[in-house]
Amino acid sequence: MSAFSAYDVILAPVITEKSTAVSESNQVVFKVRRDATKPQIKAAVEELFKVKVLSVNTLTRKGKTKIFRGIKGTQQDVKKAIVRLAEGDRIDVTTRI
Repeated sequence: MSAFSAYDVILAPVITEKSTAVSESNQVVFKVRRDATKPQIKAAVEELFKVKVLSVNTLTRKGKTKIFRGIKGTQQDVKKAIVRLAEGDRIDVTTRI
């Protein structure tokens, strides 16, 4: 890994209905650093979980504008990575992290 360790790149697993649905097709969704690249994400997942990663797809959700008690604020942008694992490899995010 270049400038970041594996724990700096992978911030948290994303546990939603949609992420559990894609886990049936051998994919896992992680919240990652906004400046992390696909090769860095692939290397971090392979190092942390000892699995073979086939592909990494990323998306950035732009921060929403919210109003709380009359004060306007903006949430931060969030980058997510959808990691496809090789056949036979599994990551159980509910128990390993």
